[in-house]
Amino acid sequence: MDFDQLETFLEVARLSSFSRAAERRFRTQPAISSQIRALEEEVGAKLLDRSGGKVAVTAPGKVFQKYAEETLEQRRVVLIALAEMHRVPRGEIVVSANEGTCLHILPEVFADFKRQYPSVAVSVKRLEHNKNLEAIIDNSCDFGVVSLPVNDKRLTVVPIHRDELVVIAPPDHPLAGQASVTVAEVVEYPLLLPKVGRTRDALEQLFHERRLKPIVSMELDSSELLKRFVAVAVGVGFIPRSNVVEDLKAKALVAMTLADARIQRELALVFRKDKALSRAALAFIEIAVKLKAAQAAESAAR
Repeated sequence: MDFDQLETFLEVARLSSFSRAAERRFRTQPAISSQIRALEEEVGAKLLDRSGGKVAVTAPGKVFQKYAEETLEQRRVVLIALAEMHRVPRGEIVVSANEGTCLHILPEVFADFKRQYPSVAVSVKRLEHNKNLEAIIDNSCDFGVVSLPVNDKRLTVVPIHRDELVVIAPPDHPLAGQASVTVAEVVEYPLLLPKVGRTRDALEQLFHERRLKPIVSMELDSSELLKRFVAVAVGVGFIPRSNVVEDLKAKALVAMTLADARIQRELALVFRKDKALSRAALAFIEIAVKLKAAQAAESAAR
């Protein structure tokens, strides 16, 4: 039994799939199956039930799953403790965030961090809100950047960024000459909306409260796709202001504030309260908080 086998077992258990675990582990499915068979032979128990359409963890498997999680966590803690003997942070940090945050909020944080700590490897997982929280809880990432609120009492929340939702349209759109628009004015035009997520939930609530029936032209799972379709006049959309800064400079889009509503978005670094963060992870959090606070102050001063 080795750490690699334990990690493979946990991946199959989490995903309930040998094929998806193989993709995540960059292995072939037969290789994953071979590892699980060897593990089951060694412990003398069937850990995973493959009889149904979906892989299920057996009763012995659930006991073993807890053991595997604790063993890998203890291994990580020992490695951190040894690394902490050095003055300079080293090792690896794993951060999860959604597409828009990865592209528009975190690049400067990553750049500043790598300038200060070039020996620390940084791995980024692009995940939407719920999957992001799952990755934090199951320890497959050190911390995530998610929109608030986060109500899970197992998690520590460190706010780092705040902005608001704006309406975007192509430069030649009838609304484009206005600095602000009402919600009722916006819903007169076809809308491009995120398929799921906090932004979609907030908009649905807003439409419901105003008793408005929007014309939804497209539902998209990518903020970058949403911007591109808005730019070619498929419809208008709602997006955090920080996600369109470069597009506004390039005059590919125009942005308008909502005159009769305000939807704010606050992002936070989130990690498990019981997690022993490495020196590198703590350094990343410190840089993120300081950099984003400085940017917020600069923006307020303009």
